[in-house]
Amino acid sequence: MTFQQPKINTSPHVSDEVRKTTCYMCACRCGINVHMKDGKVAYIEGNRDHPVNQGVLCAKGSAGIMQVNAPSRLRAPLKRVGERGSGEFEEISWDEALQIATDWLAPIRKDDPSKLAFFTGRDQSQSFTSFFAQNFGTPNYAAHGGFCSVNMAAAGIYTMGGAFWEFGQPDWDHTKLFMLFGVAEDHDSNPIKMGIGKIKARGARVIGVNPIRTGYNAVADDWVGITPGTDGLFILSLVHCLMKAGKIDVNYLAQFTNAPCLINGDEKSPEFGLLLRDDDGKELVIDRATGKLTPFDQKGVKPDLTATHRHAGISHRTVMQHMAERYLSDEYAPEAVAERVGISAKRIRILAAEIARVAFDEAFELDQEWTDFRGETHKTMQGRPVSFHSMRGISAHANGFQTCRALHVLQILLGTVEVPGGFRFKPPYPKPATAHPKPHCGVQPDCPLDGPHLGFVQGPDDLALKEDGTPARIDKAFSWENPMSAHGLMHMVISNAYAGDPYKIDTLFMYMANMSWNSSMNTRGVIDMLTDKDENGDYVIPRIIYSDAYSSEMVAYADLILPDTTYLERHDCISLLDRPICEADAAADAIRWPVIEPDRDVRGFQSVLCELGAKLGLPGFTNEDGSQKYADYGDYIVNHERKPGIGPLAGFRGDGSDTGRGDVNPDQLDRYIENGGFFVEHIPDGANYYKPWNAAYQDWAVGMGLFDSPQPYLFTLYVEPMRRFQLAAEGHGDRQPPDHLRERIKATMDPLPIWYDPAPDNHGDQYPITALTQRPMAMYHSWGSQNAWLRQLHGHNPLYLPTKLMRENGLSDGDWAKVTSPHGEITVPVLEMAALNENTVWTWNAIGKRKGAWALDENAPEATKGFLLNHLIHELLPPKGDGLRWANSDPITGQAAWFDLKVRIEKAPAPAESQPAMEPIKSPVGKGPKQLAWKVGK
Repeated sequence: MTFQQPKINTSPHVSDEVRKTTCYMCACRCGINVHMKDGKVAYIEGNRDHPVNQGVLCAKGSAGIMQVNAPSRLRAPLKRVGERGSGEFEEISWDEALQIATDWLAPIRKDDPSKLAFFTGRDQSQSFTSFFAQNFGTPNYAAHGGFCSVNMAAAGIYTMGGAFWEFGQPDWDHTKLFMLFGVAEDHDSNPIKMGIGKIKARGARVIGVNPIRTGYNAVADDWVGITPGTDGLFILSLVHCLMKAGKIDVNYLAQFTNAPCLINGDEKSPEFGLLLRDDDGKELVIDRATGKLTPFDQKGVKPDLTATHRHAGISHRTVMQHMAERYLSDEYAPEAVAERVGISAKRIRILAAEIARVAFDEAFELDQEWTDFRGETHKTMQGRPVSFHSMRGISAHANGFQTCRALHVLQILLGTVEVPGGFRFKPPYPKPATAHPKPHCGVQPDCPLDGPHLGFVQGPDDLALKEDGTPARIDKAFSWENPMSAHGLMHMVISNAYAGDPYKIDTLFMYMANMSWNSSMNTRGVIDMLTDKDENGDYVIPRIIYSDAYSSEMVAYADLILPDTTYLERHDCISLLDRPICEADAAADAIRWPVIEPDRDVRGFQSVLCELGAKLGLPGFTNEDGSQKYADYGDYIVNHERKPGIGPLAGFRGDGSDTGRGDVNPDQLDRYIENGGFFVEHIPDGANYYKPWNAAYQDWAVGMGLFDSPQPYLFTLYVEPMRRFQLAAEGHGDRQPPDHLRERIKATMDPLPIWYDPAPDNHGDQYPITALTQRPMAMYHSWGSQNAWLRQLHGHNPLYLPTKLMRENGLSDGDWAKVTSPHGEITVPVLEMAALNENTVWTWNAIGKRKGAWALDENAPEATKGFLLNHLIHELLPPKGDGLRWANSDPITGQAAWFDLKVRIEKAPAPAESQPAMEPIKSPVGKGPKQLAWKVGK
């Protein structure tokens, strides 16, 4: 008997057309091919030509097709007609919506622009939204970074001119030991997965340091289940071991860092602890060859790491001597820290020895000549094949800034930054902190702000304070409470506006910021603040404008809704001025463009700002005759110039052949589309390592418009601006902190990395367990968990408990537990997880949904079994009895300390659904169908 094989079409007709653009399903910003049938999206795959993902695409990226078909999409502008929080709206026209917004905002701008607080979430267009806010004149602008990973970014900029993620990446081609600390699984996921696969194929080792073993840590060769919040202490113990063994790169430290720079040692001087500089402000070192004092950058100088200099009776010692004195202390010995970090002393020493072995015993050289900023030519490039990567896990603590600093210092001591095999910067980084703007807060009626909102302070003189010394910004960024808050404090905006501290506002304007749910600390409290009225019956926060593409939990609490498009229906710009997609060997940027037209009455938010800015008469949005300057965001992308020849996009400028700098090209977007939606300019050979000091790279960067002139600089192991704040707290200088903050500033703002307990007031044994959240690879904030495909991966979220806590509390898989913090309690289902720090519990972030939101059924698992840890967190620390409002944030940068949450756990009877179960909210889009199905094409 013969069997006939079925005839299968192995090459079915997938699409009529392929449109190439950029994914928006996470911050990776991979290139995608959008397959079209009959003008509709049929299929999404990775673009093999794209520099970020090279064709690789994750579950989120493929599921983008469901974002543009989600029943939760908003359909038209909305005006609130019921009470705030009722979800009762009426649809209005865009003309009416924009007129309402104009009528609310125009009087504010005329009288006091600071009465507007304009804050955005993960919009990926921050250079543009900040441009709008600056033209409006309000100082109250920032994006999501203040509650995300500002500690990592700011610590990296202040220490070495860049950090992980958008700033840089491991040298995947040469690294032999890759060490991850606290990496969120949705960050940079495709490049990291590709990189780990690449190095594992070569036999390189991966070490994961994280309380939770999932994702990247699950494929690590070695997992270090550290106690949350102690990463900095662990890192400084590694530094202790390496320094004691002499396993640091002294040549690298002497040439490229401020380790040989001299520090004023006169305790009576107002310059005590500051670096010795010449009249031009250049750091001074002692030249080993001559023994003389000289600026660090002179040709032929060989800086001495161990020199001392005595002048006018004052002794100056090098940064390196101060570091040796501190980190060789027994307080950082493995035996002294082991119990606290949850890692045995023996294991800490083994890890330090492994790092040292690979960095020095497996060192190599590339046969590549290069010339440094001192004019010295080097015949080869020294490789040290150890690389690190980290993100929110070590950042979202009250000691996160100093912990991130410690990790960057560890890299530098090993000589593994910007060398073959180590960590490499992505253009437009590296940039010294001094090359960035400083924050501005000069508010005048009917005028733009006097400069950029955000930046990098160099001392107390740069703080954003009013004449009376009070914070100039509603979030208190760049104040004595959080002096180096480079990204603002979005998590404090609603709380401060409600309290009128430091002042009252009139209008809260937010975009893509789900602040009444998963992006909020103190969820119930924030909801109450948004809906509370004063004694006159008026809302305490008078007006709220909100823009989103979807019917999120935040929609119900706004007065005016400006509905956004989905990412396949609008222009976007992934710009070198903002958050670019560069790789270590190339500068790159990209666009999104409307591969489909909206089937609803919605508009891209950035285009709405172009129109609103014109209606308000903002100078950057109007022509001389008062007409609208930019028809939409696409028009802005092409025609806006931040300075002559420099615009949002670096590619295809002028006649299409100019790169980086060049005249406006009216066909620029078309050229990007023809090129797959992106542009790449590779760094010349020989310029792609040692970027901060490589003369060839500096010249290339100037030609690209990244700098106006070469910007070589020293890595700052010792961060002098922090010492300037300490000096102020010690009584020096005209600008003085409030007395209640002096001791905190002196204790936390040490110019060398330190460690301190991030949660000392956690009530001791009453709340002995740390509770964490992670974002799964398949989700990105809340915008993925209403996706019909992604919901099947994470329909609800249990609380994961380690084996010890499961046994101690008599719990089994599927049981329920009551989790209590100093702020509140939740009752949730639990599952056992052995690969977890024994005193830590965790869950997936943003899976839990409020009933009525996102067009989900009220019995959807996200709303009945899903939950948030946010109900247990507060934006303020427990009262200290002094009448002050102490933010639950890093005292240096103001980053939200999400991961300092302490709880206790007890077994509970199974409720009908997760607690707290808030009452359903009404949604303007109603509920989606029971089944979501459609056919594209014939």
